[in-house]
Amino acid sequence: MQSDQIGVGLLGTGFARSAQIPALRAIAGARLVAVASGRRQNAVATAAEFDIPRACEDYRQLVALDEVELVVVATPPHLHHPVTLAALEAGKHVICEKPMAMHAGEAREMEERAAARPGQLAVIDHELRFNPTRRRLKELIDGGFLGELHHVQVTVGAGFRHSAQRPWNWWSQKSAGGGLLGALGSHVIDQLRWLFGEIAAVSGSVATLVPARPDPETGELRRVETDDYCSFLARFAPRRDRAAHATVILSALYASGGRNQMLMAGDRGTLVLDGDEQLLGAGGYGAPLADFSVPDPARAVPGVPDNVWARAFYHFAGAAVGALREGRAEIPQAATFRDGRRCQEVIDAILRADEERRWVDL
Repeated sequence: MQSDQIGVGLLGTGFARSAQIPALRAIAGARLVAVASGRRQNAVATAAEFDIPRACEDYRQLVALDEVELVVVATPPHLHHPVTLAALEAGKHVICEKPMAMHAGEAREMEERAAARPGQLAVIDHELRFNPTRRRLKELIDGGFLGELHHVQVTVGAGFRHSAQRPWNWWSQKSAGGGLLGALGSHVIDQLRWLFGEIAAVSGSVATLVPARPDPETGELRRVETDDYCSFLARFAPRRDRAAHATVILSALYASGGRNQMLMAGDRGTLVLDGDEQLLGAGGYGAPLADFSVPDPARAVPGVPDNVWARAFYHFAGAAVGALREGRAEIPQAATFRDGRRCQEVIDAILRADEERRWVDL
């Protein structure tokens, strides 16, 4: 059975204003019908700005709306578990932001509830899987370009927490699920699993390097409870009696010059994802680097911001809406709730490894 329009309800008005909302407005067959936020006034302002018909009191009111078929959960992480369970119980399809939950126990319950409802779409917003250049990267790896993987080196260099004057908000609050490991580390973990398979063990360090930020209302300094720097080592599940390794460094503290990069070395070749979307590869020792980058057609879509996150979400959400219009509850290559739970288990293990100063097996 086909439906011409899929009614979408959005929960969250932070990052969603610059990524999810513009992308959803540009997708043929998607219709944003309702929005809710932790603060009612934010929902009202967002609805007015983007011409969304309903500004709901809370997530319960939103998931109860008949016109909402797909719920996009873009709230802080501590709400992912209750909101997702409520949406599934109401019979809605769900796209849940990452990290999936506060810990693996919550993620496991979400996975089990979704598995009990096979006719409902339940996926995690690891949108980078839908970036065209990263799709090409996976094709090369699956096709044997690297051969047997030796090691991967990942650097995520951002500056959005550099200024100590940036106000304290939920991102600095442990009980809300803030912090860099969950925010960007979850993307790295998902990419490593998607490209190279399961992670078998981790060791890591998680740190808070800007210890206090001004309260937005009083101006008084308030202690930061979450990480703005993280590094970890990972061992992949062994293949042919040996295990490949990964080294990951995440920082949100660059004033300038920070960049994202993934270096991948195998016994046949090398691949370099330089920045977010330039893919270079050499097929043997001494071979010149060839450019395997793929242009992103979403750059030409009016209204979609020209950044990798918004464009990748446009492709991902478009695939979700297309599947639902065709009566399908699955999307090839999308991160499932099982993927989200496995990612959460790696996050939990890194935190445990930091606390106990040791390698932790998964």
